[in-house]
Amino acid sequence: MRIVLLGPPGAGKGSLASRYQTRLGMAHLSTGDIFRQEIARASRLGRRVRRYVVNGRLVPDALVVEVMASRLRRTRHAGFVLDGFPRTAGQAAGLDRVLTRQARPLDAAVYLSAPQPLLVRRLSGRRVCIRCGANFHIRTMRPKRPGRCDRCGGRLVIRNDDQPRMIRKRLAVDRKAAAPLVAYYRRRGLLHRVNGAGNVETVYRRTLALFGRHRWLSA
Repeated sequence: MRIVLLGPPGAGKGSLASRYQTRLGMAHLSTGDIFRQEIARASRLGRRVRRYVVNGRLVPDALVVEVMASRLRRTRHAGFVLDGFPRTAGQAAGLDRVLTRQARPLDAAVYLSAPQPLLVRRLSGRRVCIRCGANFHIRTMRPKRPGRCDRCGGRLVIRNDDQPRMIRKRLAVDRKAAAPLVAYYRRRGLLHRVNGAGNVETVYRRTLALFGRHRWLSA
């Protein structure tokens, strides 16, 4: 099974993809993680990506696709889930070209939908350690000591981006930016919407039901 996970910030894409990896044996490919790994390795692609990241610029679609194509070629898993990629219709088209050459086309683009109040509640609960950068959540991943990091004892804070007012702005920007990508997959008949409300186990079971109806799990 080969899928991409779409949806707004806070929809639960990363948590869901991790379950596919551990329970279904799929490769979980996250753009952010791959960028960090390539930069740390100082690979040719990593050095190119780093020039954009350190200057706060968006990595061009062509380079993003090249990085992901390189990682897809190296994965030994038959199935994969892409998290955080593609982000634009241009990246989606580039991904299709890559997968066509590799003779393993996508089965689906799964969009996790959730009401805005729920997304704001999820995102506003995040806390970050000012010393080591570790992430926690006041409801789903609580630190052992309130306000203190489990790893280093540093103080946990709310990032500006995780303030409710900023979250609503982020969601509005994301909704507008994602519209062409969603339309791309809808035109190709690959888009499937899944209710992302509820805990991750509930959403996981919903997606399994979708996969079962279409017999993707054997793909």
